[in-house]
Amino acid sequence: MHIAMATKRRAISSFICNKCAGNLTPSPKYTPTLQHPRGENELEGSEAKALFSVAGMADSTCAVPVEKAIKGLPGIHEAVVDVLNNRAQVLYYPSLVNEERIQETIDKVGFQATLIQEDTKEKSTQVCKIRISGMTCTSCSSTIESALRAISGVQNAQVALATEKAEVHYNPKFVSYSQLLQVIEETGFEGTLISSGDNINKIDLKVDGVNSDHSLIMIEKSLQVLPGVQEVETYPELSKVSISYEPDMAGPRTFISVIESTGSGHFKATIYPREGEETGRQQEIKQYYKFFVWSLVFTIPVFLTSMVFMYIPGIKMVLDTKLVNMMTVGVMLRWELSTPVQFIIGRRFYTGAYKALRHGSANMDVLIALGTNSAYFYSVYSVLRAAYSKDFKGTDFFETSSMLISFILLGKYLEVLAKGKTSEAIAKLMDLAPETAVLLTLDDEGNVISEQEIDSRLIQKNDVIKIIPGAKVASDGYVLWGESHVNESMITGEARPVSKRKGDTVIGGTVNENGVLRIKATRVGSDSALSQIVQLVESAQMAKAPVQKFADRISKYFVPLVIMLSFSTWLAWFLAGRFHSYPKSWIPSSMSSFELALQFGISVMVIACPCALGLATPTAVMAGTGVGASQGVLIKGGQALESAHKVNCIIFDKTGTLTVGKPVVVDTQLLKNMELREFYVLIAAIEVNSEHPLAKAIVTYAKKFVEDKENPVWPEAQDFISITGNGVKAIVQNKEIIVGNKSLMLDQNIAIPASAEDILAQAEGMAQTGILVSIDKEVAGVLAISDPLKPGAQEVISILKSMKIKSIVVTGDNWGTANAIAKEVGIETVIAEAKPEDKAKKVREFQDAGYTVAMVGDGINDSPALVAADVGMAIGAGTDIAIEAADIVLMKSNLEDVITAIDLSRKTFSRIRLNYIWALGYNMLGIPIAAGVMFPFTGFRLPPWIAGAAMAASSVSVVCSSLLLKYYKRPHKLNNLDLHGIQIE
Repeated sequence: MHIAMATKRRAISSFICNKCAGNLTPSPKYTPTLQHPRGENELEGSEAKALFSVAGMADSTCAVPVEKAIKGLPGIHEAVVDVLNNRAQVLYYPSLVNEERIQETIDKVGFQATLIQEDTKEKSTQVCKIRISGMTCTSCSSTIESALRAISGVQNAQVALATEKAEVHYNPKFVSYSQLLQVIEETGFEGTLISSGDNINKIDLKVDGVNSDHSLIMIEKSLQVLPGVQEVETYPELSKVSISYEPDMAGPRTFISVIESTGSGHFKATIYPREGEETGRQQEIKQYYKFFVWSLVFTIPVFLTSMVFMYIPGIKMVLDTKLVNMMTVGVMLRWELSTPVQFIIGRRFYTGAYKALRHGSANMDVLIALGTNSAYFYSVYSVLRAAYSKDFKGTDFFETSSMLISFILLGKYLEVLAKGKTSEAIAKLMDLAPETAVLLTLDDEGNVISEQEIDSRLIQKNDVIKIIPGAKVASDGYVLWGESHVNESMITGEARPVSKRKGDTVIGGTVNENGVLRIKATRVGSDSALSQIVQLVESAQMAKAPVQKFADRISKYFVPLVIMLSFSTWLAWFLAGRFHSYPKSWIPSSMSSFELALQFGISVMVIACPCALGLATPTAVMAGTGVGASQGVLIKGGQALESAHKVNCIIFDKTGTLTVGKPVVVDTQLLKNMELREFYVLIAAIEVNSEHPLAKAIVTYAKKFVEDKENPVWPEAQDFISITGNGVKAIVQNKEIIVGNKSLMLDQNIAIPASAEDILAQAEGMAQTGILVSIDKEVAGVLAISDPLKPGAQEVISILKSMKIKSIVVTGDNWGTANAIAKEVGIETVIAEAKPEDKAKKVREFQDAGYTVAMVGDGINDSPALVAADVGMAIGAGTDIAIEAADIVLMKSNLEDVITAIDLSRKTFSRIRLNYIWALGYNMLGIPIAAGVMFPFTGFRLPPWIAGAAMAASSVSVVCSSLLLKYYKRPHKLNNLDLHGIQIE
């Protein structure tokens, strides 16, 4: 059983852009969803995360005192309160504070807190991913879903027909993944474990030289004592060892070394051969192809003896030769040839039907088994009666059963082939990772001692890797030595190569163009940007769109209804013939009225296709999300797609969204007699503790006034307080320093002189942000900070207007700057001086007014609005929590991708509608024709084998319809824009 890597459910957000809007870079230290507002070395020890349910919060204003109280505790990295879901998420150091104290603090503020989840090794909930084979329609996936959800300890289960995967959230204290697999097998399907639990990293090693269970136990014990090893699983029959580990403490080369040195040293360990979804898919394709070819070997002769040779005089005479009474050579041949097709090649349909009926459901296999059995066993009855009668003249339908099975197998073969194409996006992403890497060994002075080519999966954290021109970057990391340009288009969608030099970050899977680089690996395995993108796309393709519920509801009743219609059709035609309700001329010369009725009944049974309905949504979602990923737009599932196509109002954050997000100080006006150097040292000492882009701009500018510009040392800031949406406050060198906007100064009872008011008004009129600095309750200076608009912002807003989408800008900045920016880009509605909770409130106001709202943002202060919006779009260069809260991630940080996301969602949803119209229309039109509605007027009837071919074609056509999304092109209006992100060196 193949076990792939299992990882923590992290958003793509764990990488942040430090260089340019199109350059994704790993943050130096992983923080689950919250940014670290203080220095990296300020606190020591490993972090923990706790999630609390907070009852009693009436509105967004309640979040401020809760956050303030939590942040006042020692050892708190960050705290975020989600008023919409009544939750608080806290990142803290267990050595300084525990969850009980945090809970007590929330209670003291006046709210009731309950610990939901603590970040420990013993998780109360784990996620298990399982590959399931044998599903044919939504009835199958619904049956498995219901069976899994019925298990005690399973919190949620989701089964996707198109991806043939299940994702199960379960409590390992009550149920194990082996029990989940057992339930799936009892339901009648084959389950293969992909991943289980929340392992940071997992690797499979093949161990040669193992000749007993004792050897594996010895290896297992040797590995378990290693630091960082979380779990070791052994598979004696496969000579395989699976190791779950923490990449900061251990790595695969360490494991191989330990295994090979265990015992007498006769073991040999290597990376286990790559297996996965593509291997399983190829095997399934080969299997269907083999069955189809073998069915043709038997079916073609049956067809020829039944339909062709009867018109060739010499052959007809041989076939009509009677063996016993009225039983002829031709009938006997057809019986012998069709039997292997019915019971050997068609065995899978019997198996599937039995398993479905055993669990009280009915699927497509039931319809096929009933239809083919009706034709086959009536034919057997006809043959046997002819053998015992001297005057019986009956017709056999052996060609019906065998041709029906052959066409259905052809349809399944084409369907599996097409379904494989819909998941090509993931396969292409996984193929970006290079097979090998060049590992360097350096001495203390950084000189190369040796080079070794290794499997890229053996790379460990802090390894030094050599990247030659034209080679793929083997791991996420940063440049230690060398200069080059790296093509990152395959990850970020950014077309232009990005310059790289010492200290710059690189992404695994990208291509080095013209120089030799030495990089230090910082994120490996499932922590890498590429792995997280793959996980996000996989999760998106697993998630069901709400419209899928329509097909799920129909599937429950579809097959039983078709069986009833089939029986009713047969009965109606049989009774009509028995009581001579239609002319005898309607009955073909080779048939009786019973046989005519039987053909109509079988045709109805086999023409109905629940598969097409079940595939209509998931195949389109798979294709749409895959195309989005290739264009740098990561869509988190069907829900996001369905909501995005309805969007008619977009709220844009200003800083980092409409603007480049790289603000710079352009003017400084001192209002107090002091040196400029002293002024900037004081404010840099406080702003260095903030993650806000404006704070970073101030610190960058302040470096000009110190000697060590690379690693400046600022005075210590005591009693640091961040006032969200307004500014910061702290004590520096025994002086109270307050840096922020006008509102903050007024709140702190600080008088603003007229000269400062004039400077602010002048800056705001030039679309600049004015920042006031107070020293000991007196305004000492005013800073003007400029953040230029992103290229093409005006054109994007204009295109949105042409799409009849209302654009709004919302910002925590002042009204003057906000109005100036809005006027420049062409936005009429402006909301300024908005706190994070105000942004979410405005989103709800527009929703109440009847708009379907999308929010586009990049910062922590945008996350409440991103969650509140119908569709949250996060800029790929934004913060972790913003991206995690969003439904769509714009990897390139280009505004044009807002249009691409909405247009793609509209195209995808139109395709889903078309698929449903075709699937429903086919059944609504095909069933009456198969039932013989047109026969009395036109003499046209649909033979069962043609009905079966039509059924197979309907599934294939729906999948092919979805595949057309692969040829999606962004709106023509965007092709003339050059909206690539500005790279700031």
